[in-house]
Amino acid sequence: MSAVETIYVDGAWRAAASGAQREVLDPADAKSLAVVAEGGVADTDAAVAAARRAFDHGPWPRTPVAERAALLRRVADLLQRNREAIALIESRDTGKTLEEGRVDVDDVTAAFRYFADQVTAEAAGRVVDAGSPDVHSVVVYEPVGVCALITPWNYPLLQASWKIAPALAAGNTFVIKPSEVTPLSTIELVTLLGEAGLPAGVANLVTGAGDPVGARLAEHPGVDLVSFTGGLASGTAVMRAAADGVKKVALELGGKNPNVVFADACATEEGFDTAVDQALNAAFIHSGQVCSAGARLIVEESVRERFVGELARRAERIRLGRGTEDGVECGPLVSAQQLAKTEAYVASALAEGARLRCGGARPEPSATRPATGYFYLPTVLDGCHREMRVVREETFGPILTVESFDTEDEAVALANDTEYGLAGAVWSADTARARRVAARLRHGTVWINDYHPYLPQAEWGGFGKSGVGRELGPSGLAEYREAKHVYENLRPRPVRWFAG
Repeated sequence: MSAVETIYVDGAWRAAASGAQREVLDPADAKSLAVVAEGGVADTDAAVAAARRAFDHGPWPRTPVAERAALLRRVADLLQRNREAIALIESRDTGKTLEEGRVDVDDVTAAFRYFADQVTAEAAGRVVDAGSPDVHSVVVYEPVGVCALITPWNYPLLQASWKIAPALAAGNTFVIKPSEVTPLSTIELVTLLGEAGLPAGVANLVTGAGDPVGARLAEHPGVDLVSFTGGLASGTAVMRAAADGVKKVALELGGKNPNVVFADACATEEGFDTAVDQALNAAFIHSGQVCSAGARLIVEESVRERFVGELARRAERIRLGRGTEDGVECGPLVSAQQLAKTEAYVASALAEGARLRCGGARPEPSATRPATGYFYLPTVLDGCHREMRVVREETFGPILTVESFDTEDEAVALANDTEYGLAGAVWSADTARARRVAARLRHGTVWINDYHPYLPQAEWGGFGKSGVGRELGPSGLAEYREAKHVYENLRPRPVRWFAG
């Protein structure tokens, strides 16, 4: 496969129909990392047509569940075989550290194995008690059809797996469009699907921009379901485009996630150290380019100064650099656009009265931080309030805002005062309080005395403008299936409704 043949249709790699190409840049130095095909409408239509044929006439939707599950497990094994190589691709393409890339490969492996197990467990369907021995009633699950899968730039491999694994487990075919900024690991994953023995036409890949590729997928009459992970504006456009075809739509649109710290969580030195450490992880993993990032620290006023002071001290010591270098703890932002966006948010916050506790600038260049790279210092902004743009909007950068509260009710009100509702956390040594607050938070995932872990067997998704539908867990598989009720009368007799 040459560098420009990155479109995969009906089991074969090809260049874009137009011959167009795109450079993929290394965010650590802004130099060319790879060249990929720049697909367009013609490529998208060809991919959908291949997926349509494979679903309507191919073997995959009719393949026994056990065989589909076995293929998913083969993919998981191949991911582990190529773990180091794929982690390196993910690190270089996104800017995240190599260790984060390894964790991503392991999480992707777990997702494939989970959905293999889940679809096997639910293969028999659900028997319904019809209240009569003469009736056999069962709900069975069938694939939706052709799925359009549109993934983001921050976790390209992980987000692809959250869609591909359940789609395949359920018996669907698909066309995937990775972000044009970070497409490389998705190309590797599709390659492994072919190696695992997936029939031609089941998996199709179009590299290219959201407009036209993503837009065409959302509106295409041959598509039955659209699953999109990305920004709010793009997500609403996808939903509008899919509406005319009454397609199933699943959207994960990010969050503005609160990390609520009560003073009693900091009553001991160990508790204080843990809460500060986890606040750093919540905000600055992958340079804050995480949909569930704990970008809003909401801390009890009585411990605010001590907590924020220590947090800022530690944030200043985070080692920035190229993600593949030893000792680096945080890599660059993914693009020049994301860097400019981060700078604009910090400038607006300072203009609106926020107090800069650390960061707020690009770092000095070094051997591991070329001047041309998209690096930005971890930034802590104190004295923030809800009217600030940096508090309301998803910044997707290494920015942590600080708000404070005096009462439990005030903490809950602040945490829920957002259009989004993806994730949040509460820190307290009082178990009853922690669970009470968690129950009141309007967010799809709530952590108590922790931040960021997720489980493939537990649903992921949000309230409000964080999207519709769920990924992972039983609901993540259900998104890719249609329920059919089969009612069988074992002793049919005349009804005699009409006298005749």
